[in-house]
Amino acid sequence: MRDVTPSFLDRLLTRRAVLALTATSAAGLALRCPVFAEPGEGKLPVTGAANRDLEPFDKLMTSFVEGNRVPGAALAVTCKGRLVYARGFGYSDVERNEPVHPAALFRIASVSKPITAVAVMQLVEKGKLNLDDRVMSRMALTPFVTPGAKTDPRWNRITVRQCLQHTGGWDRDKSFDPIGRPWEIAKALGIQPPVRPFHIVRYMMGQPLDFDPGERYAYSNLGYLVLGRIIRAVTGREYEAWVRKEVLDPLGIRKARLGRALIENRAAGEVRYYDAKKRTGPALFPPRLGQQVPVQYGAENLEAFEAHGGWIASAVDLVKFAAAFDDPAACPILGARAIAQMWARPGGAAGREADGKPKAAYYGCGWNVRPIGTAGKSNTWHAGFIAGTEALLVRRFDGLNWAVLFNTHHSPDGQSLSDLIDARLHEAADKVKTWPDIDQFGRFSN
Repeated sequence: MRDVTPSFLDRLLTRRAVLALTATSAAGLALRCPVFAEPGEGKLPVTGAANRDLEPFDKLMTSFVEGNRVPGAALAVTCKGRLVYARGFGYSDVERNEPVHPAALFRIASVSKPITAVAVMQLVEKGKLNLDDRVMSRMALTPFVTPGAKTDPRWNRITVRQCLQHTGGWDRDKSFDPIGRPWEIAKALGIQPPVRPFHIVRYMMGQPLDFDPGERYAYSNLGYLVLGRIIRAVTGREYEAWVRKEVLDPLGIRKARLGRALIENRAAGEVRYYDAKKRTGPALFPPRLGQQVPVQYGAENLEAFEAHGGWIASAVDLVKFAAAFDDPAACPILGARAIAQMWARPGGAAGREADGKPKAAYYGCGWNVRPIGTAGKSNTWHAGFIAGTEALLVRRFDGLNWAVLFNTHHSPDGQSLSDLIDARLHEAADKVKTWPDIDQFGRFSN
C-alpha cells in the first residue's frame, strides 16, 4: 500500500484543475478496499423510480458503473425545474451490500465552489461587499511572515472578483497548492495538525504570488478559501452556518453540510468512499493523528477544504440548487442582475484568446460557462474530485440540469470519471423523446 506524500497530493490537486474545465459543460477505521466486481459478475443494484421514457439514463449509468468498476453512483436530472429522474446505482457500502439510494450524501469536492460563489454574490447584492473590494481589507487576517521575509505587495491588489474567477495570482503549476501541504504549513506555524482554512490563508499571505492579479486564469483552491474568510469576516458567522442559512435553507436543502474526514464521523446517509489503489498516509486528525489511515479517511485535509471543496450533498440537492437559476427573475436566492454577473465573461486573457476573440468557454464567478447561440443562453457547470469521490453538476441551456456523483475517483486506467461520462450524459439526454410531467422533489424533501 502506497503512502501519501506531498508530491502525490500535488499531482492529485493539479489534475483537479483539468476537471474544472471539461470540454462540455461510520464504522471502523480498518478499511479493506475490495476489488470491485468485473462487469457482468452480478446484477447491479439500482434504486429509485424507473420511467421508460428516461431509459437512456438507466442504460448509460448501468453500463458506465459496471464498465468502469465503480462501486456506487447517483444521478439526478431536472427538466424545467421538476425532478424527473433520481436513481442510485451500485453500492453505498460494498462490504455490507448496501445500495446507493437516490438521496445518498457524497463528498462533492470542487462542486462546492458554485455554492461559495452564490454566497459571495448574495453579499454583493445586499451591498455588504463589492466585487472589486480588495481581499486584504475584508479578511481580518494577519499574514504569517517568516523572520526576515516580506509580504508580496501584490497581495494588496487582489480583488473578490479575481478570487471568484481564478485570476488572483496563484498558479499551483508554478509553485504549489497549499491545500496539499498541511504538514509543512503546520510546522511553519508551529502548530499541530489539522490546519484550518485560516491557517492556510495566513501562511499563503506570506508567500509570493505567481503572477500579477488579473493577468490571467489559473485554477486556485486558495482563492476560494480566501472567499470563505471574507464571508466569515463580513457576516460575523462561521462560513458553513451562513451558507446553510442563506443559500441552502431557502431552497429546502437541509442535509448538505461540510464533510468530516474520519470514517467514524461520516454523516447519516453518507456513502463510503473507495480508493482502488489502497493508498494510505498519516492521519491529520485526532484521535488518530499520525497513524496510517486510508487517504480518503484522514490523510487528506478534507475539513480544511471548506469553501473550495469541503461540502457533502446528494445529487438531488445539487440539481435543486442548479434549478434555482432556471428562471433568474424568480430565483429565490439571487437576483437576475447578480446571476448575470456570476456568469459574465471575465476581462482580459481569462475571457479572450490572444487575438482578442472571445473564448468558447471560460470560468465566470464559480462556474464554467459556455455560451450557446446568440440569445444569451449558456451551459454552466462544475466538476471536481478528491480521493474517493468525483462529482459533476451541469446546467444546460435548454432547461435541463443534472448531477452525477461517484464514491471513487478515476476509472481502472486512471481517467477521470467525470470526463468520461460528461458527453455521454448529453447524448443520453438527447435520446429522450418525451420528458415526463412529474416532479419527485417532494419524495426527497429533507
